[in-house]
Amino acid sequence: MRIYTRSGDKGQTSLIYGKRVPKNHLRVEAYGTCDEVNAVIGQAISMIEAINFLNKDQMLDELDHVQTILFHVGSELATPEDKEVAWQLQERHITQLEEQIDDWQEALPELRNFILPSGHQAASSLHHARTVARRAERLAIGLQKELTDSLAITYLNRLSDYLFVVARSVNYFMGDEEKPLKADI
Repeated sequence: MRIYTRSGDKGQTSLIYGKRVPKNHLRVEAYGTCDEVNAVIGQAISMIEAINFLNKDQMLDELDHVQTILFHVGSELATPEDKEVAWQLQERHITQLEEQIDDWQEALPELRNFILPSGHQAASSLHHARTVARRAERLAIGLQKELTDSLAITYLNRLSDYLFVVARSVNYFMGDEEKPLKADI
């Protein structure tokens, strides 16, 4: 099977069910940004695999699951509003993220100020993924009227919180200090 189809050479692509739209359509931007989040998480995973710390396997399992769910978020965003989503997000996916946030948060020192995205390479990569997840959320909000009964926006919101806490956890477990935001410039 060839990887190229030539069907997008004129600036069009297909949504799920075959509807053709311009490649800069908001839906394409939104699900493409979910793909970008997924790639940055993959980069962080490759860095986490190379280090050792408490609960590393749990973190890797969770991130792997997040990557799978992100494909489904993208699928929801790529499904035209008049069609049925083949695999819809469930409340349990959001609850699961919230529980994981709470679990990781327990081990961390209390956050008393804003921090700069920094520290271990894996943590910095997770901070990067967090910012891309926020962008995906903003793009999905532009589709809000079309995303009836979708939990994609809520999931992306919670995902960015999760990635923030996991980035902090990597720094904490690796002994990398968080850099506080300094008020004086």
